[in-house]
Amino acid sequence: MGDATISEAKARTFTVGEDDDGIRLDRWFKRHLPEISFNIVSRWARTGQLRLDGKRAVPGDRIEAGQQIRVPPPETAPARSPRAQRLVEPLTPDEAELVREMVIHEDRHAFVLAKPPGLATQGGTKTHHHLDRLLDGLADDAGARPKLVHRLDKDTSGALLVARTARAAGHFAKAFSGRTARKVYWALVVGVPSLEEGLIDLPLAKQPGTGGEKMHVEPESGLAAKTRWRLIDRAGNRAAWIELQPLTGRTHQLRAHMAAIGHPIIGDAKYGGAEAFLTGGISRKLHLHARRIRIDSLDGGVIDVTAELPPHFAESLATLGFEPLAGDMLPLDRPDPARSPEIKERRAAAAAKARRRERKGERRARGSQTRGRRR
Repeated sequence: MGDATISEAKARTFTVGEDDDGIRLDRWFKRHLPEISFNIVSRWARTGQLRLDGKRAVPGDRIEAGQQIRVPPPETAPARSPRAQRLVEPLTPDEAELVREMVIHEDRHAFVLAKPPGLATQGGTKTHHHLDRLLDGLADDAGARPKLVHRLDKDTSGALLVARTARAAGHFAKAFSGRTARKVYWALVVGVPSLEEGLIDLPLAKQPGTGGEKMHVEPESGLAAKTRWRLIDRAGNRAAWIELQPLTGRTHQLRAHMAAIGHPIIGDAKYGGAEAFLTGGISRKLHLHARRIRIDSLDGGVIDVTAELPPHFAESLATLGFEPLAGDMLPLDRPDPARSPEIKERRAAAAAKARRRERKGERRARGSQTRGRRR
């Protein structure tokens, strides 16, 4: 069957965000366009109307951050019967108030929310109370609700940005996938790293037998995963307060990386087991918090927001003798591709090569002078 003609003026284009990197295309539709059934997606694929970076796509294709998904206009899909439509349960007054209280920044393009620990970002088979549902409480006067552009784990607290329009969602998704946005996390970890800072460069893949619920280091087939970390403070050899900046956006990246280097995040039983818990009144909850988010806005300005710590994290800082202001005193460097680890490595290699050439040239010059004196 030949490719169907797609109206460029009406077709919709979406940019794959970092949190969708590596998932199947049909899963992306479930997350972002749940009103479109799998049958419709399959029909679009068969008729060539579904495109990934300009090429024909099928529901089972794996997508990558930054790729462009082109979807036919809404009117292409036949209207669904009332029975097939998903019933949306209205928010209770308490739920509407809860999501409004989460707002720590608001402008015409985005909200930044302070997500509490224990609240899932999106729903699932057994998850009915989640942030995505609560976003109905932030809908505008026309009923348009904000859109998720990145996620936080259920037990991770902190700053989470949602876009107010489809145009803003595309802009922010590109910023996350292009790594121009900066996300700063705070974590309390077991033990103390031997260095003051470092870069964890360990590919991650889904661990077999866990249903995709757990990641593990897989050098051969894993997806690239990089995390920059800095030591903020230490409590003897018992625990450390760490700043984390993910340079990629893999599932459970920060948790898996810290466990892989021998310093699991306190409260993270999934990756640290029994060793992830401390005695002495330290909470058993996960101590991972999205402290700050910095991202360029559509109007040329900058969104730079800090989220306050949840009670259990703040109490643990105090118990361990840490001063909360110490973490915010670390400078946040502006994103600069020229300062990435890969570029630094290439420059260092080039400089070393140049020095070797210079030394080789000096040896040749000295050899020529010696031969000249002998004559």
